[in-house]
Amino acid sequence: MPSAPGLVDQEDVRRGVDGVLRRTLETERARLRAVSPDAETLADSLDAMLSGGKRLRAALCYWSWRAHGGDDEAGRDAALAVGAALELFQAAALFHDDVMDASATRRGLPAAHVVHTTRHRDQGWSGDAARYGESAAILLGDLALVLAGRVLARATAALDRATADLVRELFDDMELVVTTGQFLDVHAQAVAWGADPAADEERARTVIRAKTARYSVEHPLLLGAAIAGATGDVLAAASSYGLPLGEAFQLRDDLLGVFGDPARTGKPAGDDLREGKRTVLVARALATAAPEDRALVEGALGRADLTPAEVERVGEALVRSGAVAAMEALIDDLADAALAALETDALVEPGRSMLLALARGLVERDA
Repeated sequence: MPSAPGLVDQEDVRRGVDGVLRRTLETERARLRAVSPDAETLADSLDAMLSGGKRLRAALCYWSWRAHGGDDEAGRDAALAVGAALELFQAAALFHDDVMDASATRRGLPAAHVVHTTRHRDQGWSGDAARYGESAAILLGDLALVLAGRVLARATAALDRATADLVRELFDDMELVVTTGQFLDVHAQAVAWGADPAADEERARTVIRAKTARYSVEHPLLLGAAIAGATGDVLAAASSYGLPLGEAFQLRDDLLGVFGDPARTGKPAGDDLREGKRTVLVARALATAAPEDRALVEGALGRADLTPAEVERVGEALVRSGAVAAMEALIDDLADAALAALETDALVEPGRSMLLALARGLVERDA
């Protein structure tokens, strides 16, 4: 079976999605330039964001379409285009997320708000450079959302009315839930923390399900199935494995946020700690750690100046607490339940095998 990156190349999925994105960006670059040459920098930032990424969401959409019986050219074009709309939606979420989290890097490169802040300073423009950069990144997120809607509209134009309406409804639902999840993430960083570890963990898992699990896994699967004509119980079956698989995907991301290799993840190890992220991993550690380790973890959260050596010490404390082992067990439980449901679903080949391989790649990844 091909590696996770190789999986998205099967049946030219990556090439097809990238082609839709490239044509969209070329068209929009011309439109931005026509408004003002100054606006073309927005296209540059979009290009930088869209040039990265694993295309896993697009691949899940495509292979769900195939697994639910899709095999016609019009359906393939729609599945690839909806995959491109998902990539644009993710770009919007990342532009906004990096501002809210004050993340300096994205995929190994400076985040968009950092790029535009630096440009402001280098040019010696008036006003606050950081505010300019953050404003540009927020508007980039808004622009990516507009383009996602435009691509989605074109993708559904060739579908029958009922299918097109369902695809748009699912995409709209995804946008609503993820935006709500973004707020819940912001809210979770502000409310009291540490007095009730069980409530802290449940709050963190609610954020995961709303903010990440749905648009990373569940909704790509639902959208692909809908393009193939699925409705009702068939979509419910896809949700039954899509949501737990999406949660396991994000829990793996939380572990990589502390222990991941920066050369693979594209972000410095410990960034979640520096940003003060109240993850399930941290909630578990605070519930079970010895007093000195609990103090070490609490003292590290939200410290932007945390050094690599300090991150390593916090990681050791997380391991000693048993939280890392507990996270691995939770990931396994969620993934096992999802894979069991996926294996028993009435899917067709080669989509079924590809979805199973993608599902394993989502939870076994190191980046």
